[in-house]
Amino acid sequence: MLVHPDERVPLARLLQFLEHGERLAHDCARAQAALAPDAGARRFLVGQARQEALHAAVFHGVVLWLAPRHLGACPVLPPLERYRALVEEAIRERRFAETLLAEQIILEGLGEAILKRLEAGLAKRKAGFGPLRRILLHQEEAHHAFGHRTLERTIEAGQASPEALRERAPEYLAVADAMVLALGDLFASIDEDAAAYIGDARSALPSWLHQ
Repeated sequence: MLVHPDERVPLARLLQFLEHGERLAHDCARAQAALAPDAGARRFLVGQARQEALHAAVFHGVVLWLAPRHLGACPVLPPLERYRALVEEAIRERRFAETLLAEQIILEGLGEAILKRLEAGLAKRKAGFGPLRRILLHQEEAHHAFGHRTLERTIEAGQASPEALRERAPEYLAVADAMVLALGDLFASIDEDAAAYIGDARSALPSWLHQ
């Protein structure tokens, strides 16, 4: 195990943020299942909700392993609270396509970007839980891919407007960026650049959002 002692607390705090993000993803996927237009999408979203709950529990366990005596409860970042409020509003108003954009495209894309870069760093440090980390990353990739496929089908069926989604995307993206930038000191303490995570997440957005 080559994680430097000075890196354990910053890594644990970063994983606490991911734990909160997974709890938001769980709540969103569970609510989306009730809005889904077909049985296949409902099954996937129910499964995603279970996986997100497991991810949150795993991150919590790793946090306790990394820094059991140095961390209290992690306060939820104000940008994450704002993101939750935006998603919950879209759910209440049954804007299913917007929830896909917010959760599976933007939030899962950000989570995938963070996990990929963390995985590279943890593998270099010979950190533990390698197979479990890779399972979590594979599941995040699957959630993100589901969002892309389902949103494209929804648009092709005329059930969502790309123009309307392009209008909504900047607010979600700005809040997602604010989440990462709020953790800038933590990223810097483990020799990571917060802007690189934002760039990775933006590169995974569907091309039609930029038109």
